[in-house]
Amino acid sequence: MADEEPKPLTYVPEVILKKRKNNEEWAIRRKLQLEQRVKKSKGDNFVIKKPEQFIREYRDKELDLIQMKYRGKRQRRTIWTPESKLLFIIRIQGKNDMHPKTRKLLYSLRLRRIFSCVFVKASERILEILQKVEPYVAYGYPNLKNVNDLMIYKKGLAKVDKQRVPLTDNNTIEQALGQSGIICIEDIVNEIANVGKHFKEVTSFLCPFALNKPEKALQGKKKPYKDGGDAGNREDRINDLISMMN
Repeated sequence: MADEEPKPLTYVPEVILKKRKNNEEWAIRRKLQLEQRVKKSKGDNFVIKKPEQFIREYRDKELDLIQMKYRGKRQRRTIWTPESKLLFIIRIQGKNDMHPKTRKLLYSLRLRRIFSCVFVKASERILEILQKVEPYVAYGYPNLKNVNDLMIYKKGLAKVDKQRVPLTDNNTIEQALGQSGIICIEDIVNEIANVGKHFKEVTSFLCPFALNKPEKALQGKKKPYKDGGDAGNREDRINDLISMMN
């Protein structure tokens, strides 16, 4: 068998070889930079607290518990009669100095995050909870415009099979609430605005709404709104805050 003739090597221009080498070097440098950035970010997040910080946080939480109990007793002495059966509650404060019992009450209202909000039916139990968590929430009487346009159509999300889905399909509403006679978005708006007999089912079907952080509407003060702060009952003026946070 005759020897096969050697095939000539593929010619690669020098410019391409240099470009390949530069790309490989750049990829290595980029990988090292990303690794250093990740390492630095992890290092920045790790903060060793001083004993004074633990003591201060503990005292703040204990003070919050004492104030919450005092507000609860004050609620039993004073009777507040709401002007409307429908209340809209917005959480406006975080949890840095919050006692676990206060957090538990906020969670019972489904207000797990700052600037989350819900519709509730005014009742003695709800009024007691609002009195106890007053520094952390703002609430009032929403008008039909905010119930309709701003909240249901723009921010409305439903909980279906443990998934959040937007309110864009009436079939989803009918499957979940059809047995209650609610088959479309208009029915949901009507049930909430009028606090109908299926109000609880509708609000349970809806996820808590998420509003945007207002630029100048809130000053971070836990004082009651009537005393120049941010928290507490705003009555009809809650609608101005909703418009600023949408």
